[in-house]
Amino acid sequence: MRDTPPSNTVLCAGRLYCDLVFTGVPKLPVMGTETFANDLSLHAGGGAFITAAAFSALGWQASLLATLPAAPFDSIVCAQIESSGVEIDFCKSAERGAAPQLTVAITGKDDRAFLSNKTGKAMPDFDFSAGAIKHLHIGELRSLVEHPDLIEKARLAGMTISLDCAWDAELLAQGSQMSSLLSKVDVFLPNDSEYSLLTQSGLAEDATPLTVVKCGSEGARALQQGRWIVVPAIPATVVDSTGAGDAFNGGFLTSWLSGKPLRDCLLDGNRCGHISVGQTGGTGGLAELRSDIQYHSKLA
Repeated sequence: MRDTPPSNTVLCAGRLYCDLVFTGVPKLPVMGTETFANDLSLHAGGGAFITAAAFSALGWQASLLATLPAAPFDSIVCAQIESSGVEIDFCKSAERGAAPQLTVAITGKDDRAFLSNKTGKAMPDFDFSAGAIKHLHIGELRSLVEHPDLIEKARLAGMTISLDCAWDAELLAQGSQMSSLLSKVDVFLPNDSEYSLLTQSGLAEDATPLTVVKCGSEGARALQQGRWIVVPAIPATVVDSTGAGDAFNGGFLTSWLSGKPLRDCLLDGNRCGHISVGQTGGTGGLAELRSDIQYHSKLA
């Protein structure tokens, strides 16, 4: 058994979806009407997987802890996860007869909307081995609320912990009740809308040791020890913004775990998000991540 966790191993836990991504949508559908998209594609989705794929693209050993979508979508998802280099040894098949866990992503020129179906537990029960994994990333706040034991298990195993938020209207209205739970993670990574609603509903601004707020085309900002650091976005032509925040997570966290200054971590997160929005699907541009980050690091 190792005395300290290996330097580049991470576990990403959360709901795993098959994303049906509609692109080139002129306007969002309205009840009683029909809207036509320019294209449709299927992708492995969910914040935990996309962040794991970003870690993998950047040279880290990444594993996924999740329940697989029900057949026939499990084969599509598993093939894409395998091609991304993410390990699925800790994943579990959906219960027999379970409804497929799907997200319909509708991407227009300026924004997107999602319609998702959750089924069963987000992930199987799992006991961490001390020293085996360096870091735990949890893909959405709801998964942590449903599996609060993740924090204690990870701490006992010597792991640092990060958490994305993901849109959940019910939880976003309970900011004051979330403060205690969020104080137990090392890095919290909501987007601007999520963070605004959480603070409006009572979440203390400094509830976590490090809060990183993703602001889309405005870039990202981070709050640590009472001080905000702001880094603007890289201008991009947006093809599909699905998963861009999760790709940002991978870029930011790989740099944070490597001990880089906070401003550099934000820059690397922005670069990953910039690449992600240029192709369809949350992992569409991740193959470019490693060379892009290395190139910009040499220029720094």
